[in-house]
Amino acid sequence: MKNLKALAVATALALGIGGPALAADKTLHIGFTGPLSGGAALYGENTLSGLRMAVEDVNEAGGLKIGEDTYQVELISLDDKYSPSQAATNAKRLVKESGVEAVFVPHTGGVFALQDFNVDDDFLIMAYTSVPSVTAQKNPLTVRIPPEFSNYVDSFSDYALEHYGKRLGVAGATHEYAKIWTDMITEAWKEKGGEIVASNPMDYNKSTDFYTGVSRVIAEGPDVMFVGGASEPTGLVIQQARQLGFGGGFIVMDQAKLDEIAEVTGGLDMLEGAVGVVPLSEYDSEVAQAFVDRYKQAHGKVPGSEAAYNYLAFHVLAKAMQLAGSTEPKAVRAKMGEAIAALEPKYNLYAIQGITEDGGFITPTTMAVVEDGKIVRKRVEE
Repeated sequence: MKNLKALAVATALALGIGGPALAADKTLHIGFTGPLSGGAALYGENTLSGLRMAVEDVNEAGGLKIGEDTYQVELISLDDKYSPSQAATNAKRLVKESGVEAVFVPHTGGVFALQDFNVDDDFLIMAYTSVPSVTAQKNPLTVRIPPEFSNYVDSFSDYALEHYGKRLGVAGATHEYAKIWTDMITEAWKEKGGEIVASNPMDYNKSTDFYTGVSRVIAEGPDVMFVGGASEPTGLVIQQARQLGFGGGFIVMDQAKLDEIAEVTGGLDMLEGAVGVVPLSEYDSEVAQAFVDRYKQAHGKVPGSEAAYNYLAFHVLAKAMQLAGSTEPKAVRAKMGEAIAALEPKYNLYAIQGITEDGGFITPTTMAVVEDGKIVRKRVEE
């Protein structure tokens, strides 16, 4: 473990993070950098809430047994306002001042920024992003948590083309993740015979009034709109598009969740014809429903995939440390595959099946559409 642990403990306790005090031999520090203020604050908080629940699981069970030592886990979170440069600064601080062995990051720009130095600084990046290029970097200390979105792009496009038409208007967000999504769906749409009639990306993180940008897209007569950033601003974009008279379908980037968007729009009526990922609330497995019930009791709302995937990922990380008998990042990364296989079913909310050689969790991709006011699961061709 790295030094300056006392400062980290004081910081974490001051923030009320990490659960009750334990009679543990040592303290394991885990870092988080993400948006905790601004337009994506809810997205960041949702991610962090899943991590907190996982840390509570470990601490309430008496700590994490690694080798001959038992560790209390302290989760130390820093706000980066969705800024890649601030994420890098935060990670440097977490490693230097708090001695973290892993940093959870829920945005692509932040992941890329950390990949510039995480191997030299010797810490794992736990990346909550579905961008394929994150693992294509072959960074040996990066783990991509959700499935990459390549299958989403093709499946979502096929559905929208078949049901709504060939004219696509792009009204997605401007952060790094959204830019990559936009590039990929633009290319796929054209290859499938569609036409891009408008492109007006908007800053979902800073704006709450999207009427001007949305009206520019609608003026070109699209059959389908591509939208997406965090769920809350995405809901506002969709709401304002409907208010401006748009009656077509929506392709919703996987960062936004249909059930969370519906909370903003006042129900699923405005989402008719939208295609996106399957919300956790629509999973029928006992494991998923048990987590949903527990989360609702703790937070008063249904959890999204941000909470659930990061909850799962922390438990994989913890199990890998136990199997490695060490907190050393390279040793832990080497045990990730075994950790997934050995993970207790109650933690494997998405039935992840393993990890690729380049560090991506192997998870079935999903698709859902809003039909007749209901979220309906659809088959995805892998």
